[in-house]
Amino acid sequence: MHATHEVFNQPEPLAGYNLFETNRPLRDALKFNAPALDTFELTELGATLGSADMQTHARLANTHPPELHSHDRFGRRVDQVEFHPSYHELMKLATSAGLHGTPWSGEGVSPHVVRAAGFMLFTELEPSILCPISMTYAVTPALRSNPAIYADWGPKLTSRAYDPALKPWQGKAGLTMGMGMTEKQGGSDVRANTTQATADGSDAWGQRYRITGHKWFFSAPMCDAFLVLAQTQSGLSCFFLPRVLPDESLNAIHIQRLKDKLGNKANASSEVEFHQATAWLVGDEGRGIPQILEMGTMTRLDCALGTSGLMRQALSIALNHTSQRKAFGKPLVEQPLMRNVLADLALESEAATALAIRLARAFDKPGDEHERAMARLLTPVAKFWICKRGSHFAQETMECLGGNGYVEEGGEGIMARIYREMPLNSIWEGAGNIMALDLLRALRKADAVAALAQELLPAKGAHPALDRLAASLPSRVEEMATELEARRLAQDVALAAQAALLLQTAPAAVFSAFCDSRIAGNWGQAFGTLGAGTDFDSIIARAMPR
Repeated sequence: MHATHEVFNQPEPLAGYNLFETNRPLRDALKFNAPALDTFELTELGATLGSADMQTHARLANTHPPELHSHDRFGRRVDQVEFHPSYHELMKLATSAGLHGTPWSGEGVSPHVVRAAGFMLFTELEPSILCPISMTYAVTPALRSNPAIYADWGPKLTSRAYDPALKPWQGKAGLTMGMGMTEKQGGSDVRANTTQATADGSDAWGQRYRITGHKWFFSAPMCDAFLVLAQTQSGLSCFFLPRVLPDESLNAIHIQRLKDKLGNKANASSEVEFHQATAWLVGDEGRGIPQILEMGTMTRLDCALGTSGLMRQALSIALNHTSQRKAFGKPLVEQPLMRNVLADLALESEAATALAIRLARAFDKPGDEHERAMARLLTPVAKFWICKRGSHFAQETMECLGGNGYVEEGGEGIMARIYREMPLNSIWEGAGNIMALDLLRALRKADAVAALAQELLPAKGAHPALDRLAASLPSRVEEMATELEARRLAQDVALAAQAALLLQTAPAAVFSAFCDSRIAGNWGQAFGTLGAGTDFDSIIARAMPR
């Protein structure tokens, strides 16, 4: 074999760095939203997540997706999902970091904010295994509506131990939970669900039922238990459905198949049928919708956090590549057009981080009237806008790498995985229209307009275009004559909130460029169209991952 060429001008992959220490926008957002927070654990987590070993686990967990084993070799139903060992390594790391249950264990200062930061950092490594982590976080507080179950399961749902074994809850060091809501005929319209629950007596866990029906999207079917919706005589109700029953027999949860998804490959999403499965009522009969709304709020926060984390990782890879790759005589990062693109992407990423962490802060102060109002307002806004921007963002960062970004191999192959993952958070837990309608419902609360005005007040007078936008929002909220403009309203509330936050967390160059482009209109219809007066040097330097 004869060498025909020397390999040069190919960037070294982005590995062996600390995701937290090199993320200035996240660190500044934490200082603003949780100034007393001890970030030692986040620093440790950031170093682990940036290691080459963990990147290998992330790759392998996606290269070797989960496999369904519905029956054993003797014909008995087992309904088990087999995962690559790297999946379990990732799950062990996520649970040891407390990303599934820390806020409910009473640990530390600002638990929702620190958990949100950890969730974002982990998403940069591998987002799809976070599905059961997110659902465990979301359903744990809902279990309090059944005190007996919560007393038994609560401590192990917040445990930092990971135990994937299929066995009774009493013998496990840690537990995870999932959710089963949507059906073939209804999707987001869960009121159309046909799955039925019939009373089956009572025991130490309260009212017991038999569940018959199906779920069209039943993610993370290997979890230890699920909260599901089913119809009773009183209407749609919420039920606790474990995989292994107290008598150690398997519950009648039959996994029909695993979904073949665009992305999210390491996570098992399934279709299931319930054949007289045993479940226990959570809350009151007929009150399933309020229960699901409570859980949905938490998972929607994670959608915003997840997309923000993916944005940061995609931006970091693009910056790493363009800093090393030379074209036309100098590094790409020094080429004027590429600088415009990178700075524009950096603005979008930092604004997403600022809004997502601000939303997490609202959950740390449930007793504060303003924070409760902001949780209602910002949850649909952040979920809508951040997630909507994700796919466009991923495409542009991929373009920064050229053909290398489109290849499913090596360090830069992560970009293709990010691109496939990006649409998920926008669709999951309520797509764009559902979020816009949720915003309208939140704005009908009597305190909504005042709370929004208070949130934007610190930025008053800082930028003329932001002042005009902020002044227009109350009248637009009060009119709300039609749903047709709900998406536009969600967009503008998001932009105003992001700008107000950037004034308080970011350098002047970032705030000014964000307002000039996103609000004043000195911007085109694609990334890389910032005005010539933008401080590109400062914005790009702040975003660098090294």
